[in-house]
Amino acid sequence: MKNILYIASHRSDRAPGQRFRFEQYFDYLEQNGYHCELSYYISEKDDKYLYTEGYYGHKFLILMKAVLQRLRDLRRASRFDVLLIHREAFLIGSTFFERRFRKSKAKMVFDFDDSIFLPDTSDANRKLKWLKNPDKTGKLIAMCDMVFAGNSYLARYASQFNPNVKIVPTTINTTDVHKKPDRVKKENTVCIGWTGSITTIKHFELATPVLIKLKEKYGDSIRIKVIGDENYRNKELDIKGIAWSRENEIDELSEFDIGIMPLPDDEWSKGKCGLKGLEYMALEIPPVLSRVGVNVEIIQDGVNGYLAQSNEEWLEKISRLIESEELRVKMGKEALKTVQEKYSTDSQKKNYLKYLNELFEVKDNRQNKYSDL
Repeated sequence: MKNILYIASHRSDRAPGQRFRFEQYFDYLEQNGYHCELSYYISEKDDKYLYTEGYYGHKFLILMKAVLQRLRDLRRASRFDVLLIHREAFLIGSTFFERRFRKSKAKMVFDFDDSIFLPDTSDANRKLKWLKNPDKTGKLIAMCDMVFAGNSYLARYASQFNPNVKIVPTTINTTDVHKKPDRVKKENTVCIGWTGSITTIKHFELATPVLIKLKEKYGDSIRIKVIGDENYRNKELDIKGIAWSRENEIDELSEFDIGIMPLPDDEWSKGKCGLKGLEYMALEIPPVLSRVGVNVEIIQDGVNGYLAQSNEEWLEKISRLIESEELRVKMGKEALKTVQEKYSTDSQKKNYLKYLNELFEVKDNRQNKYSDL
């Protein structure tokens, strides 16, 4: 039995990036010779402080917790066969801990699913952006024996620093978790939905002009639902956001008749792994996604969803889905089929295991370029 320490920020079953990239593989790995342990430092209580403006005293305490946790990890690192670092070991710009992990006996894997090598700070923490250092991403990649990149765009970036890069897509557990519940729709309105977080609500707002026109066109025959930011309000669209809840996630998402994922056409978006769209698709909800990044690989326009760019295109394609339940059902079934074949945990778990096994079949791939940094 080999031991893996997953080094991440959040507790289990909390952060989508962790849940959909590695936590849902734990049982499969346990059945195939790997014992998995998660190391994190952000508690449930810490969440409300970390993602709210101010509270600098609490944020300093979170930083101290992170230091203590990583010091504990350093003391025991050589007891593990693999250290998998998700995005970063420490929440500020230092590579201190990763450089010391590198000196342990364990193999190191770096896993990332966003363009974290580009500057991006949440509005709540914009005054602390000077603590971040996106340039450290290349240094972390070079330190590792293997890199798990969420899509081809991220893989191309990582390949500049490490020759051993694997594309590991973000996946959905369509067998045990993301399954469409059996229930009868109780109302005649068509629900257009978005799911995200406090830090990504700005992306939902890109669709506001289109949604206003849709409300003018269809009136009370449509409604708009936002999951992830309970403080979000939009009177013009009659929206009151609801908090994300792990317990109610599937039931809340299943109220959607159409799922949307608007994104800006920029370098950050090119690194996104299409998670929102995949969540909709796994529940047979036809998606309308921005024509950017990995979305163009996931969606076959007009078959398993729609891609849209201009406001006119968004308006036209959402309107088609509003007006045809038959189209929504047909497209939803094709969407689920795509996820099951290419983006489900079941479709990717053997590759995930294979890549981990390869760590012990090759020589050390860590680069020396940043050894003194």
